[in-house]
Amino acid sequence: MAKAVVFTRFERLWHWTQAILIVALMLTGFTVHGTLSLMKWGRAADLHVTLAWALLVLWAFAIFWHVTTGQWRHYIPTGDKLVDVARYYTIGIFQPGVKHPYKKSLTAKHNPLQRLAYLFFKLIISPALWVSGLLYMFYNDWPAWGLGGLSLGLVAFVHTGAAFLMLVFFIAHVYMAFTGKPWWEMVGSMITGKAEVVDPPTG
Repeated sequence: MAKAVVFTRFERLWHWTQAILIVALMLTGFTVHGTLSLMKWGRAADLHVTLAWALLVLWAFAIFWHVTTGQWRHYIPTGDKLVDVARYYTIGIFQPGVKHPYKKSLTAKHNPLQRLAYLFFKLIISPALWVSGLLYMFYNDWPAWGLGGLSLGLVAFVHTGAAFLMLVFFIAHVYMAFTGKPWWEMVGSMITGKAEVVDPPTG
C-alpha cells in the first residue's frame, strides 16, 4: 500500500472547525443546563446560541459539499467486514501483532463501523439537536406556528438527551482516533490528509 490524499483540505477544515464548535457548544450548553459552572448563565446562553448558528452554517456548507462532490457515498452502510472490524475493536486491538482487517481506499475511506457511527450522528443526533435547538430559540413564535400545544419540557428533554448522545459520540470518536498503529496515525491523516490506501493513484 502507498499513501495518498484521502481527506481533502475542505474536509479537514470542516472536521476540525466542527470539533472546536461542538466542544464549545457542550461546555456552554452544560453550563446553561447547570452541570458545569464555567461562566455566568446569561453569558453562556448567549454564546451557546452564537456557536449554534455558526455550526448550522458550517453543516449547511458541509452538506452541500458532500452532495455536490459525491463524498456522501463514503457513508453508505455496508455489512462487508463489519463483523471482522467489530471483532478487531473488541478483541484484536488488545492483542499484539493483530492488524486492522479494513484497508482504506480512495472510494471507501471509512470502515463499516465508522459508517454506522457517522450515519447515527448525521441522521439521529444532529437532527435532534437542530430541531430541538431551533424550537428553543424560537419558543415565543410557537403560537404563530400552531405549536402552542407543544411541551417545552419535551423539547428540553430531547435537546439534553441529544447533547449527552453527542458527548458519548465525541468521547468514543476521540478514543478511536488514537487506536491507530502507531497511535498518531489516524489523527495525523486528518491533519495532512494523507493515509495508506489499497488503490493509490498512478501517474
